[in-house]
Amino acid sequence: MREISVALVQMAPVLGEAEQNLGRMTDYVERICLEQPTDLIVFPELATTGYELGPRCTELAERVPGHAVNYLAKAASEFKVHIAFGLVIKERVESIIYNGVVVLGPEGELVGDYRKVHLPGEERLAFRPGFRFPVFDLTIGRVGVLIGWDLAFPEAMRSLVLDGAELVCVSAAWEGTHADAWRAYCISRACENAVFVAAANRVGDEPSYRFLGESMIVGPRGELFTAMDPKVEGYAVAKIDLDQVRVVREELQIIQCRQPQAYRNLVRKY
Repeated sequence: MREISVALVQMAPVLGEAEQNLGRMTDYVERICLEQPTDLIVFPELATTGYELGPRCTELAERVPGHAVNYLAKAASEFKVHIAFGLVIKERVESIIYNGVVVLGPEGELVGDYRKVHLPGEERLAFRPGFRFPVFDLTIGRVGVLIGWDLAFPEAMRSLVLDGAELVCVSAAWEGTHADAWRAYCISRACENAVFVAAANRVGDEPSYRFLGESMIVGPRGELFTAMDPKVEGYAVAKIDLDQVRVVREELQIIQCRQPQAYRNLVRKY
């Protein structure tokens, strides 16, 4: 068995208040890890800033590594835990920014980052889309990352799985008006790929949004390991056995029996 403990943090970031949010995130890390040994903690999309930033996106964007990474790296190192969290990432050119997630290792090291590929609506006005789906080789296993609306695109999750992902972390700011889709996507993506999905969705209200919560960990058979209440801040921890990914894939042949030659239309834009 390769059993690991994964925690989901379901928080309501304070809009535009990065220092306050980083302090709360560190408090969550401490509370979770003092309660029980934990291998990975997943925070929501744009956890350091809130979602509806408007013109403040550029002001609040950070380089990687930068202040937010260094701040949370101390907590990761102190409690020997991996951390994945959402933030606004900027490049050397100040105007180029991404909706991103950073992954930290248990020594506080920067493992890597992911930039959201699928940008809905007004996000396209603020962010550049990412263009790749990296899989990170962590000490606990092979882990991929998606953000929010990426979950609606089956190609994204399948790309990570074909590159070896056993666990996919989803950092999200999913609205309550699309609750049924959230549940369906989380379970379907896990089941159709025989992969663990650890989806941390934020809660709270912003001027134009009311966020859902309902963070969940789903197993490779579509089974729920934990599911959190909607609209309530908090966290949930579950133990999962990553060896079950191989077991289920060998049993169902869900990856092995693919017929890529029949899927040529998938690479057409429309």
